[in-house]
Amino acid sequence: MAFSADELRVLRRALAFALHPAPLPEEDVQDCLRLAGSVDEVVAEAGRLRAFLLADLVRYRDALPGSLTGYLELLQDALAAGYDPRPEDLAALRALRGGPLAAALLERCQVIAEGSVRARLAGRAVPAMAPAPRSRLLALPGGRAAEPDEPKAPAAPARPGPPSERPAPKPSEVFPPRRPAPRPPQRAVG
Repeated sequence: MAFSADELRVLRRALAFALHPAPLPEEDVQDCLRLAGSVDEVVAEAGRLRAFLLADLVRYRDALPGSLTGYLELLQDALAAGYDPRPEDLAALRALRGGPLAAALLERCQVIAEGSVRARLAGRAVPAMAPAPRSRLLALPGGRAAEPDEPKAPAAPARPGPPSERPAPKPSEVFPPRRPAPRPPQRAVG
C-alpha cells in the first residue's frame, strides 16, 4: 500500500495527536476520517482480490493438466500472498511433479502445510490469507461519535457483490478453443 503526500501529511498529524492529545480542528478530523475510509476501501479491495485469486486458482486446478502453466503461476502468487496449500493442491502437484517447477512447488507446499498442521496441533492460530476486519474510526474528538443524532442522508446504492458471488466462468469460456481461420479463395491469373 502506498500513501500520497497528502495522506502522509494527515497520517503524520494523526500520529502527533495520538502522542500529544489536544482538540483537533474539524478539518483535521474530516481528513482523518477520509484517510480511514480510504484505508478501509484498500483493505476491502485486497480481500476481493484475494478471493478472486483463490477462485481462479481453483478453476485452473480443476482444469489440470491442460492449464498447467497458469496453475503453477497462480499457485506461486497465492503462496506469496500467504495462501495455505490445501490437500487438493498437494495432490495436483504430486501428479505434476515430473516438471522441475511443479517439483519445487510441491516441496515448498509440503513445508508450508506441515508447518500449518504443527501450528494447529500446538494450538496456535494459523495466519489466514484474508485480513481481519477493522473497526471504524470513531474515537477522534469531534469525529462521528461526537456528532449529534441527525437524520442521515440516504445511503448510496449498493455496489455489486464480490466476484465470488457470481458463478465462476470455466476456462473454456474465458479462453475459447482456437479454430483455424478459413483460407481466402485464390484467384486464377489470366
